[in-house]
Amino acid sequence: MDTLQLLSWTCIVFTVGMFSTGLNDLKKMRENKSADNIQFLPFLTTCLNNLGWLYYGVLKSDQTIILVNVIGALLQILYIVMYLHYSKQKRLAMSQTLAAGMVLTCGWFYFTTYLPEGETRLSQLGLTCSVITVSMYMSPLTDLVAIVRSGDVQRLSFPLTVATFFTSTSWVLYGLQLGDYFILVPNTPGIFTSLVRLYLFRRFASVSQSTPSYKSMLI
Repeated sequence: MDTLQLLSWTCIVFTVGMFSTGLNDLKKMRENKSADNIQFLPFLTTCLNNLGWLYYGVLKSDQTIILVNVIGALLQILYIVMYLHYSKQKRLAMSQTLAAGMVLTCGWFYFTTYLPEGETRLSQLGLTCSVITVSMYMSPLTDLVAIVRSGDVQRLSFPLTVATFFTSTSWVLYGLQLGDYFILVPNTPGIFTSLVRLYLFRRFASVSQSTPSYKSMLI
């Protein structure tokens, strides 16, 4: 097995593992018959991100990107459907889903109609996906500021933090191996934010010792 193939399998395993952390929210919804205290927008934005990268993988003929994002999109769709089933705010969730569908449709129309096939379409799609991925990795920084002030890490998921670190690192190495900066650059912030979270877990461990263990602090 060569280096690229090894990195490919590493990306698949860690990324699917990261997407699977949402199964914990799914379990909570089924047990409580409610979607209370479950965030809906991360499922929706992650699904859009998966579909964007799936199209990028198709244009690039990259089976690793295709496989990972097919699995990721299917999992997010499952989470979305279950949330809509158990949520008491179905109208709001449905309106957000319809808005996301409109954005997806407009994006598909733009890339397939107004951009010529080949490198131009691939590079603009890669740039768009990269910006979305970076924004998703950087969005929790406001929560991190609140955690630093309060010293309470209960709102963070330790397993998800570890999974994100290994996933981002795998994709950075994979992008470096391919010479694809659209893969390499947007995953770099994932490493940074994961390291910050791991530091916070270590820094405020004394606070967490008076509460349940990391495994019981999943959100």
